[in-house]
Amino acid sequence: MRLTSSFIAGTLFAMGLAIAGMTQPDNIIGFLDFFGDWKAELMFVMGGAVATLAAIKRFTASQRRPLFDVKFRIPTRRDVNPALIGGALLFGAGWGLGGLCPGPAIASLATFEPDIFIFVAAMAAGMTAHTKMERHLEKGN
Repeated sequence: MRLTSSFIAGTLFAMGLAIAGMTQPDNIIGFLDFFGDWKAELMFVMGGAVATLAAIKRFTASQRRPLFDVKFRIPTRRDVNPALIGGALLFGAGWGLGGLCPGPAIASLATFEPDIFIFVAAMAAGMTAHTKMERHLEKGN
């Protein structure tokens, strides 16, 4: 049941991204273009996402355990370090230049556009390189 609920949640998320226009790089780049042809519509998408998260967090806080698992798996780390800041800057630059972040990029694979496949392949290569670099650094320490 856990796998089924994850699949349903992922499908709903992908559909929401597509309906909101988050899978169209021009919308994202337009949203980030404050001094040009600014597309403010994505503020409503962000507002809806924040409201949904707030409602889910409130509901989850009142539950003793999730419906389809033995415990909640909520991140507990709160530290800010140079790696986090560097990763956030790199993520933001890629998002702003490419107009896609991982979720919308994966959802966009359904369009079968060659550019999207190249973007996702480059994204996967970057993730793989990062993982290998982290493992290498951990062994050295």
